[in-house]
Amino acid sequence: MDENAGGRVLTKRRREYDEDDVRIRPSGRSRPRTKIRPAHDDAAPGLVIAVDRGRYTCRVEDRDVTAMRARELGRKGVVVGDRVALSGDTSGRDGSLARIVRIEPRFGALRRTADDDDPTERVLVANVAQLVIVTSLTDPPPRTGFIDRCLAAAFDADIAPLLCLTKADLGEPAEAALAELREYYADLDLPYVTTAPDHPIEPVTDLLTDRLSVLIGHSGVGKSTLVNRIVPGATRDVGRVSAIGKGRHTSTSAVALELPGGGWIVDTPGIRSFGLAHVSAESLLHAFTDLVPGLEECPRGCDHTGDNEECGLDELVAEGRARPERLASFRRLLAVKLEPEQY
Repeated sequence: MDENAGGRVLTKRRREYDEDDVRIRPSGRSRPRTKIRPAHDDAAPGLVIAVDRGRYTCRVEDRDVTAMRARELGRKGVVVGDRVALSGDTSGRDGSLARIVRIEPRFGALRRTADDDDPTERVLVANVAQLVIVTSLTDPPPRTGFIDRCLAAAFDADIAPLLCLTKADLGEPAEAALAELREYYADLDLPYVTTAPDHPIEPVTDLLTDRLSVLIGHSGVGKSTLVNRIVPGATRDVGRVSAIGKGRHTSTSAVALELPGGGWIVDTPGIRSFGLAHVSAESLLHAFTDLVPGLEECPRGCDHTGDNEECGLDELVAEGRARPERLASFRRLLAVKLEPEQY
C-alpha cells in the first residue's frame, strides 16, 4: 500500500509471521496451588466465649478479641467453649480482627437435634465439664421428661449432670415438687441444689467454680435471674411466665461468662425441645441405671419397647424394684423416634 506524503512514497510491507508469533494459552493455573498450609506455631491460644453472625469473641489471656474463621477451617463450625488458636491482630483494640486458624480437639461436646427424627446434630457448647439442668419447682412446674432427655445427652457426652431447682421459696407447691423429684430420681443418685432470690447463692457457685458449666432449661424457669446473681454485672434479660405456663425466650444466644471465683458458665437460650436422634438406645440407659438390672432377664433380641411380653423391665417394675414412671419415661424416649414429642 502506497501513500503520497509531500512527494515521498511510503510503502507498507507485509510482515512475515512464523511459529514464534503464536501464543498458546496455558491450560489450568499458571501457578499450581500448594496443599501445604502454614503451621501457625506462633498462634495465640484462646477460648470462644460468644458467637454473633460470623464473628467470634475469644478470651486471649486477659482481653477479649474479635475474630473470624480462617478459610483453611473449611466448613468446620466454631461454638462457644471451643479452645482455638488465633493469628493476626489479637490486641483486642476496637476495629481489630484476628483469624481462628485452628480448633483444638474437643471433649464434652453437648449436642442435640431439632427433633427426634432429625439426623442433623448440632453442637451447642464444647469442652463442657458439667451440665446444669435448671428447672423451677413451680410456675412453671418441673417436667421430668425434659430432665430425662438432658440427662441422656449428658451421659452420652460424658458430662457430669447437676439439677438446679429454682423458686424454692414458693411455699407448699415447691416443697411438694421437690419431694416428688427426689423420689423420682432416688435410684439415680442425681446431685441437686435448690435456690431462690432470698437464699444464699454460695451453694450454687461452690459447685461451679474452676470448671466450664453450661446452663440449660425451659424458658421461664429463672435461668437468667440465676445467672445475674452468679455473675454480678451480667445483665441477662429476665422474662416472665406466660398465661399458659410457658416462659418467654429472653436469652437469644449462648454466651460464656467468667465466674468471679474462677471458671466459666455458659448461658444458653431457653429451649422447648431437646432432640436425641444422635443418642443410641444403649446410651439412653445411662440415664436410667435403675432399670439396668432388668435387662438380665430380657430374652435375646428384646427391644425393651414393651411389645415383648417377656421383657425383663416389666418384671423389674412388677417386683417393685423400679418405678413404673421411670420405665414409662425410658420407653417414651425409645418410641419418639417413630412419633416425635416435645417436653
